[in-house]
Amino acid sequence: MRGLKDLKGQIDQFLKQKMSDDIDQDTLAASMEYSVNAGGKRLRPALTLITVQVLGGELTQDVMKAATALELLHTYSLIHDDLPAMDNDDLRRGQPTNHKKFGAGMATLAGDGLLTMAFQWVTDNQLPADVRANLALALAEAAGPFGMVAGQARDIEGEHERLSLEQLQYLHRQKTGALLRYAVLAGGIITEQNQVVKALLAQFGAQFGLAFQIYDDLMDVVGTTKKMGKAVHKDAGEHKNTYPGLLGVHGAQEQLHLVLRQAKNTQAALNEATKRDFSAYDQFLSYFKL
Repeated sequence: MRGLKDLKGQIDQFLKQKMSDDIDQDTLAASMEYSVNAGGKRLRPALTLITVQVLGGELTQDVMKAATALELLHTYSLIHDDLPAMDNDDLRRGQPTNHKKFGAGMATLAGDGLLTMAFQWVTDNQLPADVRANLALALAEAAGPFGMVAGQARDIEGEHERLSLEQLQYLHRQKTGALLRYAVLAGGIITEQNQVVKALLAQFGAQFGLAFQIYDDLMDVVGTTKKMGKAVHKDAGEHKNTYPGLLGVHGAQEQLHLVLRQAKNTQAALNEATKRDFSAYDQFLSYFKL
């Protein structure tokens, strides 16, 4: 069983080796690779790969390609999120954002390229045809107008409005949680699990995603630019709906602890349903340090 650090190295190496094969324009390639190779925790593909391993699957080149497709799609969302028409950020992972280096037009195209290449990678491999089809459908649902994109739209419309806790949770289940839910579910799709197990995997992913967003909101208040690799203390100034803004720092911390307890319960349910040891998820849950 590979640990998170080893998996990150394996993901980084795969992306660096394989991306250029599928890009046919030099400046576009530089722009796409700039953001993908800028670092990042690689939590999303790592969640898929850990889940595959726990469920007895092998990390073949085909599995790596299908899993790392999610990092391509995630990076597209970051590039577009940073654009002047969206959050207008100057820093991402401690480096100038894509549009600051390549211009807004090329950055937009880099995001477009990564989005479409992600679907190429989940289907252009030798996994069983029904696995590829199910991955593509689940990823489209998670990333599209019923998932992440819908959450981004709610986030834009919610500016200068005060959302309720229920509305904020719904927004973040789409905006951030949908891709993390998919990340865990994808491991179940690749290993062809039954519906009960896939439902539990999706539940854990959704809970991890909600915890991730609450933590990110908290770090915008109590974190530093050096630690986060991007500007902090922006949410309040931009009138964003956040957990600390709605509940205060202490209330947001309580919500985080509640969601993490729920995730631990789901982890235990997965142990029981599969008769396998999902303690490997602990290294992901340890990410949330206050």
